[in-house]
Amino acid sequence: MNNHNNNFFNIKQDLYGGVTAAVVALPLGLAFGVSSGMGALTGLYGAIFVGFFASLFGGTPKQISGPTGPMTIVVALIFVEFNFRFEIVFFCIFTAGFFQILFGILKFGNIVKKIPLAVVSGFMTGIGVIIICLQLPILLGLGSESSVVQSLVKLHKYYNLNYQSAILGLACLGALFFIPKKISKIIPPPIIVLCIGTILSVLFFYNQNLIGIIPQGVPKFNLTLPIIEEIPKILFYAIILAMLGTIDSLLTSVIADQLTNDKHKPNKEIIGQGIGNIFAGLFGGLAGAGATMRTVVNIKAGGQTKLSGIIHSFVLLLIVLVLSPIASVIPLSVLAAILIKVGIDIVDWNFFKNLKTKSVVEILTTFLVIFLTVFMNLVIAVTAGVFFYIILKFIFNKIAYK
Repeated sequence: MNNHNNNFFNIKQDLYGGVTAAVVALPLGLAFGVSSGMGALTGLYGAIFVGFFASLFGGTPKQISGPTGPMTIVVALIFVEFNFRFEIVFFCIFTAGFFQILFGILKFGNIVKKIPLAVVSGFMTGIGVIIICLQLPILLGLGSESSVVQSLVKLHKYYNLNYQSAILGLACLGALFFIPKKISKIIPPPIIVLCIGTILSVLFFYNQNLIGIIPQGVPKFNLTLPIIEEIPKILFYAIILAMLGTIDSLLTSVIADQLTNDKHKPNKEIIGQGIGNIFAGLFGGLAGAGATMRTVVNIKAGGQTKLSGIIHSFVLLLIVLVLSPIASVIPLSVLAAILIKVGIDIVDWNFFKNLKTKSVVEILTTFLVIFLTVFMNLVIAVTAGVFFYIILKFIFNKIAYK
């Protein structure tokens, strides 16, 4: 029981971490489901199935998995490519899971594990900046936008400010910073803020945008085989999903290692993600991967083992089956406050504090990755960051040698 990665050694902390991660995963799952074009419920099912099986079989004990932005974009492309046929999309996700298991068996994870820390730092900070920018308009009751630029532009429309949202959201954000440690050790601040903020909204600040009605339904087994002519295109998209999910998950694993001083098992993690996506495809869920924000939330709330990810999935399932009327009255401004605090925590402040000790190569690489993460996408940011780092290091080494 002294092994830090032992599955069930700290139920209390795992319960806090799992429940808090589920609270954050709920609106994200709904949002990703809607943005994929396949419906909010598919996003929740993706979070439930990928989250459960990736935690159970994966190699990063504290990781929380579910639908992510990059994976959802590819799913949306597949949905359009195959004329909005749900069954083909789910078969692609199902097939992608098998490719991920193959990647794990072939030990592809060892390659991703060697990504420079400057790239990881830039990616972390970029994700934090994205979260903060996307949530600020929601916090102020100005509505939501899908990109950082659109969100920042929306902040100029201060004359549309919803004062009730702004007051409640800013109060909740402040509370997250100033809740005494004695209390936060017993109950995670996000849960305190969520409960109190929702009660205040119902009693006083009722002019709020809420989560709204959450679809209910029991997952149903669904596997439809495609016709032979469709298989080459399905395999192409399945490989893209598998590769993207592998990179996405292992980057989050590296970040989890940085936060906890642990070492994940990359190939085992890929296999776990693959099993999760197989079940997501079989039961009508979106493709998923290790989710940076949800993983950090889990760790910050105290999650210690695989149990936290399993609890996260069961809480989401409970919400889908039983508690959706209660969850439907949660104000979006309160959720935005929670997410902004998460974004602030994700930013790699240590990098900026120790800027004088960093090499030129590390500084340039980190800022490039931040920019590309915020304004492009994860895959481009990481790929360009790694190549940029290698090339710069080669150039500077040549100069130093001369």
